[in-house]
Amino acid sequence: MVVNRNEPKTMPFTRRHFLATTLSSLSLSFMPQVALGGISPAPKKLKILFLGGTGYLGPHTVNYAIARGHEVTLFNRGKTNTDLFPMLRKIKGNRDPKIDRGLTHLKSGEWDAVIDTSGFVPRIVNASASLLADRVKHYLFISTLCVYDQWAASGLDNTENRKLIPFNSQIGEDVAKHYCELKAYSENAINAVMPNRVTNIRPGFIVGPRDKKNRFYYWPTRIERGGDVIALGKPNDLTQFIDVRDLAKFIIHCLETKLTGDYNLVAPQLSFGHFLNTCNQVTGNKAKLHWIPHEYLAKHQIYPWQDLPMWAAKNASDAGMVSWSSQKALDDGLTIRPLEETIRDTLDWYHTLSDAERMKLKTSMTDKKEKTALNAWKNDNL
Repeated sequence: MVVNRNEPKTMPFTRRHFLATTLSSLSLSFMPQVALGGISPAPKKLKILFLGGTGYLGPHTVNYAIARGHEVTLFNRGKTNTDLFPMLRKIKGNRDPKIDRGLTHLKSGEWDAVIDTSGFVPRIVNASASLLADRVKHYLFISTLCVYDQWAASGLDNTENRKLIPFNSQIGEDVAKHYCELKAYSENAINAVMPNRVTNIRPGFIVGPRDKKNRFYYWPTRIERGGDVIALGKPNDLTQFIDVRDLAKFIIHCLETKLTGDYNLVAPQLSFGHFLNTCNQVTGNKAKLHWIPHEYLAKHQIYPWQDLPMWAAKNASDAGMVSWSSQKALDDGLTIRPLEETIRDTLDWYHTLSDAERMKLKTSMTDKKEKTALNAWKNDNL
């Protein structure tokens, strides 16, 4: 990440925040199988092996694959959301061949495609790709936008033509420290084993129903409560994300149409004002937004992403993190649902949670903290 040393130290986003918001949403417990209406069956039934499948993105994708009529097999440790998908064949094992019996139970069987949502370490990803190379036609790997060199920097190529993070042999297998590098090296490992048969999906921030990481849903739920609301920065500042269901649909689309290569997966960039105003419209226009500069909020210990998520200043050096192009995916079949639908469905999901479940969610900012900063802002701007 490029940092402008002349910008305030409280500028929006750090690598630590990205890793925290990404890794913490990978294995959320939430989702029974849901009925997906209005989905037509695929022209050809595929046999799909899912490495993972029970975290956050996984169940959405499994549900969509089932709705399209595909035959899905799950391979995982059998420890996360074990009650999901009782009708599916499940193979128990470990991605790491050094742990327990590892991939032993995957040494037989053939599939049209594999979806890998649980690969983070090149050695481990290489092991599964090598084992399956002669028995799987197509390997789809869930990567990340941060595999690009200086991925958050503004003003650089925002397409799939951007160079990846350079290889560093000194990096170990600590995913929390080296998530981006390890994802990039994992892509290389799979491509080496199965050339021309790999799809690398590089999502931005994944949002929508059942995302229990307090990023996207903070804004709809806060604005729904109404009253005076801190709106971070300026209305022309930026945000960008993708609805988890649009991502899941494109994943299956890639398998059905045999799309290979690299794909950035984000919805088109939005102004932060449009995002918050749409939240307000969906929830009945009960909130009054107060646009307050991030420098002022920092004086009251309120910081972007740490307290107020999903934002980047338009002219900041790291606004590139919400400025990516997914035109290639759009040209090849990616569809993006209306923002209103993502907001409404996220709120509908949130309202199904019990009080105890809501208490477990990390709160970005307390009401007291917000009220104190708002009162100070009003007094200073009389």
